[in-house]
Amino acid sequence: MEYRRLGASGLQVPALSFGAGTFGGRGPLFGAWGDTGVEEARRLVDICVDAGITMFDTADVYSAGASEEVLGAALKGRRDKVLISTKAGLPMGDGPADAGTSRSRLITSVDDALRRLDTDHIDLFQLHAFDAGAPVEEVLSTLDDLVRAGKIRYTGVSNFSGWQTMKSLATAERHGRPRYVAHQVYYSLVGRDYEWELMPLGLDQGLGAIVWSPLGWGRLTGRIRRGRPLPAGSRLHDTADYGPPVDDEHLYRVVDALDEIAGETGRAVPQIALRWLLQRPTVSSVIIGARNEEQLRQNLGAVGWSLTPDQMARLDAASERPAPYPHFPYRRQEGFARLNPPAV
Repeated sequence: MEYRRLGASGLQVPALSFGAGTFGGRGPLFGAWGDTGVEEARRLVDICVDAGITMFDTADVYSAGASEEVLGAALKGRRDKVLISTKAGLPMGDGPADAGTSRSRLITSVDDALRRLDTDHIDLFQLHAFDAGAPVEEVLSTLDDLVRAGKIRYTGVSNFSGWQTMKSLATAERHGRPRYVAHQVYYSLVGRDYEWELMPLGLDQGLGAIVWSPLGWGRLTGRIRRGRPLPAGSRLHDTADYGPPVDDEHLYRVVDALDEIAGETGRAVPQIALRWLLQRPTVSSVIIGARNEEQLRQNLGAVGWSLTPDQMARLDAASERPAPYPHFPYRRQEGFARLNPPAV
């Protein structure tokens, strides 16, 4: 396994980390993802640790806390050998104190996560969404207190916009609070919006990207093809409306390019899609998930080799989308482009 620094921090993380979204299996969304119990979770963790995957990602909303509980049980006896990443901020109930990142909610959320995970510290704690109602200084001072108390070690965000991230970093700098070191983002060959604002920000500010849903919400598994219905067993039947939208023709164009490179490399389509991400700027770790051992072992095949510059360029071309405003002048007009060359 390749290890990388998480952004500008000193923390070393594996290039692939494991997402425990399939653990627990509660609710319409996470129940469709998977219902892995403790025994099977231990087996998946065994495979991960043997392969050098030492970071495991979860969140309080995953199966209403059951994911954290199953992960904590599966890691029992080897906590000192792994990193735990979890998130909080999305609603856990209908009450006014059940959502957001106020001081009270953050303290409660961290204590609840520590209890469910059966651990005394969280290696990477991330805000799962920006809370417009919580003053940024209140959020950062609370996270500072939690770091000083030893309950969390590093902090990050997930699904923040560029201005939300930059406001937080500037406030941390001004008040001497710990800076975020990670941004957990959606990024895939069929979802490259991350590149317009957040990738240049990450390069400039030392934020490492931790990529969620690297296979485009299950679309880049190699099982979806032009002119065919969704395969039986695909979680897209039940979860497509929850995830990022993808135009069918764009998806098929990307899959065609993946198929072509699969024939050249002898690698599976998902391995190529994951490998492309691992060769992109700012990417510190790509989260892989698996409902069973077969899926996990296939995804592990994304490391230990590289795509050629020509193969990367062909995948870039197949997956490219028109730049949104205000970015398109910087791609189309020479004067703009000379002042601000693209990050990739």
